[in-house]
Amino acid sequence: MPELPEVETVRLGLLPVLEGHRFTHVETRRGDLRVPFPNDFAGRLTGRRVTRLRRRAKYILGDLDDGETLVIHLGMSGRMSVHVAGNAKKLGTYVHDLGDATVGTDKHDHVVMDTDAPARIVFNDHRRFGLMLLVETAHLDEHKLFRGLGVEPLSDAFDTAFLRAALKGKKTPIKSALLDQRLIAGLGNIYVCEALFRAKTSPRRLAAKVRPDQIALLVPAIKAVLRAAIKAGGSSLRDHKRTDGELGLFQHNFQVYGREGEPCPGSASSSEAIGLKKTCGGTIKRIVQAGRSTFYCPKCQR
Repeated sequence: MPELPEVETVRLGLLPVLEGHRFTHVETRRGDLRVPFPNDFAGRLTGRRVTRLRRRAKYILGDLDDGETLVIHLGMSGRMSVHVAGNAKKLGTYVHDLGDATVGTDKHDHVVMDTDAPARIVFNDHRRFGLMLLVETAHLDEHKLFRGLGVEPLSDAFDTAFLRAALKGKKTPIKSALLDQRLIAGLGNIYVCEALFRAKTSPRRLAAKVRPDQIALLVPAIKAVLRAAIKAGGSSLRDHKRTDGELGLFQHNFQVYGREGEPCPGSASSSEAIGLKKTCGGTIKRIVQAGRSTFYCPKCQR
């Protein structure tokens, strides 16, 4: 499932053709994705202007000029592609050519949206675990999808004091605590593994036992790895693509994730920046925690 950097990458790709623009035509090719589309979904969107395009956790939110918000979740395999005429560098990014006769014709192209940018946005989801909803903007925080979500990890509210208080008394492993969406919204398996490595903290350590000096490293490590991944367009391991069809590149910068049996990359610049020795001589290990693969260096992560 796409994590925060992948969702933010898609949001940034949609921003030039959605925020401030109107939907001129919307078409759904089936009655549902993970859940049914709202009643008259296409009709309620057509003619509406997107006043703001934002992200909450792993959801893309398009606030509309009628007081509703378009909620988009990519699910496991959802992709959103942007198409404009001429395949030129326009609106800040290379995008697909709107003149291509195959645009929106794939059997898994379930939603097609035209805007007055002008542009066409195609939502493709072969596993149909994504969703699109319309929710009253004023009551969005009360919706079951958002009620109880934790702090945004890239916000100012996520700081050392917050994390210290949030971990107090928690008897779960630190990795499980960081993946708890009620604590921190949007963090996923890949980036928690990478952040714990940067902060020299074992994923097996109980959350309540994480030392103050480790927490002081962990907060900036989480922010740094997320920002680096967004800058690289996210990580493309299976389904993720940017809105221009290109792959994300952050998977080439993984220091521990997916590197079981390889030497610990203690010489990586990001590791040096937080005080790791040039090499620790350790080997990356894989364990399973709560049904998910965890990758870490037992020698330098304590």
